[in-house]
Amino acid sequence: MKPFRVLIVDDSTPIRTMLSGILSEESDIEVVGTAGSGAVALAKLAQLNPTVVTLDVEMPDMSGLDILAEIRKVAPRLPVIMFSSLTVKAGATTLEALARGASDYVTKPPPGGTLPSSIEHVRTQLLPRIRGLGPRQLPALVPLKDTPSKGAMLAAMPVGQMGPPTGMAAIPGLRPDILAIGSSTGGPNALAELFGALNAPLPVPIVLVQHMPPLFTRLLAERLAATSPVKFREAQHGDVLKPGDALIAPGDYHMRLERGNGRINVVLDQAAPENSCRPAVDVLFRSVAQAYGSRAMALVLTGMGQDGLLGCQDIRARGGQIVVQDEATSVVWGMPGFVAKAGLAHATLPLPHIAAELRRRFGQMTVGSEVKHAG
Repeated sequence: MKPFRVLIVDDSTPIRTMLSGILSEESDIEVVGTAGSGAVALAKLAQLNPTVVTLDVEMPDMSGLDILAEIRKVAPRLPVIMFSSLTVKAGATTLEALARGASDYVTKPPPGGTLPSSIEHVRTQLLPRIRGLGPRQLPALVPLKDTPSKGAMLAAMPVGQMGPPTGMAAIPGLRPDILAIGSSTGGPNALAELFGALNAPLPVPIVLVQHMPPLFTRLLAERLAATSPVKFREAQHGDVLKPGDALIAPGDYHMRLERGNGRINVVLDQAAPENSCRPAVDVLFRSVAQAYGSRAMALVLTGMGQDGLLGCQDIRARGGQIVVQDEATSVVWGMPGFVAKAGLAHATLPLPHIAAELRRRFGQMTVGSEVKHAG
């Protein structure tokens, strides 16, 4: 039996045919079935026992959200990848689907493209997600009810030639002047949980790369601003960083920081993708290291691939601080895992503990604490 068994749910016959053809060419993927409606999909779910479901956001008989809800009732751990158009309505629905338990999403090919370009678009997006969300990742899809103790999870990663292993409390240097974040698969939910746990904005600017296409990044910023005390918005070229603000790199644009005339400005560009990503975490982190040196702090959350690894090397080399999300609470422990395994992370923390650590590191009161920590 092949390790990845996929059920394709889409009301479009041409889309089902295209997806089946692409996936069937892979030696480790089997298309166990297709469904053109929600009712058929739910009926086939128990019969076919797929390891991954691709689900169209917009279906005729049941909405994608309704189908997802029914899937989660019977298969709470099953990876579900939403298949979404690049429209405001579909983008908003996709973000809601992620909040309700979808594992990830891919965007449909742009209209008007050639068949070969459409196939390549889907192949590039979908295949890594199916493999990244495969059977080995299933335990991370279920919300953790019993999170390990902070002391147990705060074991620092080996740091090799860069210094001895350290815990978060032992990170050297002064209070950081910026928080730079990188995230990908599972990132929207992780960000919502993290910043929803804060009771006030952090006293420093926040810059964030979340791997998403245009439009989706703006919708994510609006969603985070509405559900947390932090003033998230999509970054614009020439923005000046201010404490308390949080800027998200727009889809298809790299975001860099440049210091000049006593202030830090945002520079957006469409230089070549890095790690097949634009925006790329490495691009942002390198500029943060150069602009802030030892006063930089990087946070790498759940995500596929290794974007952010090289940027963390720069931040660590200049004396900055690095924290990564742990494997148990990550949907995919790719981006944070590469940083941790390279010995660059000062601490590896479960997601529910990161907000309190940020408050402590940035000199704010932790929940239930009467002591103000400033360094």
